[in-house]
Amino acid sequence: CPADTLVSLPEELSFETGAAISCGTGTAWGALHRLNLQADHTIAIFGQGPVGLSATQLAASMGARVIALDVSEQRLNRAKEFGADVLINPKTTENVVQAIKDATSGRGAHLSLDCSSSPQARQQAVQCVRTWGKACFVGEGDNVTLNVSNDILRRQVTIIGSWTFSTVGQAECARYIAERGIDVDKLFTRKWKLEQ
Repeated sequence: CPADTLVSLPEELSFETGAAISCGTGTAWGALHRLNLQADHTIAIFGQGPVGLSATQLAASMGARVIALDVSEQRLNRAKEFGADVLINPKTTENVVQAIKDATSGRGAHLSLDCSSSPQARQQAVQCVRTWGKACFVGEGDNVTLNVSNDILRRQVTIIGSWTFSTVGQAECARYIAERGIDVDKLFTRKWKLEQ
């Protein structure tokens, strides 16, 4: 690959963490920055796979209150370990949007991030933010159906798409993780050799 696309890996970070930064963790980092996440924000993160767990871990490290959502109890338990404050399983929750509002004194989250690609989760990610809130989609594929007047216009909601990030962003993410001692290696549950 061209040398100008390489990002120096800080010595204190493992190659596994570097791999995460160049993919899922970096994707989460870029999305949180596009959302302008601040420490006094509550963010609802839909989907606790590698990108969602990275977003949970990074948002918690930035001081934000995290509401983690996933249909897997195992992933929700991991989200708790990664700093989530509130856990919601959409499979067992009758009204996800109302549950998020209940956890935010009726106002809704400041921000939401959909990492799931689920049309229903995307809809809920828009509906669960408060007036002037922002929803960001990073999950690939599929569709979403929204009521433009009620879900977006009358509440002044901003919808952001976030897909990739620059080498500058990767380097900033790596420095942040190194300086704060964030254990990104915890993301990995299994390892395989190339021949496997």
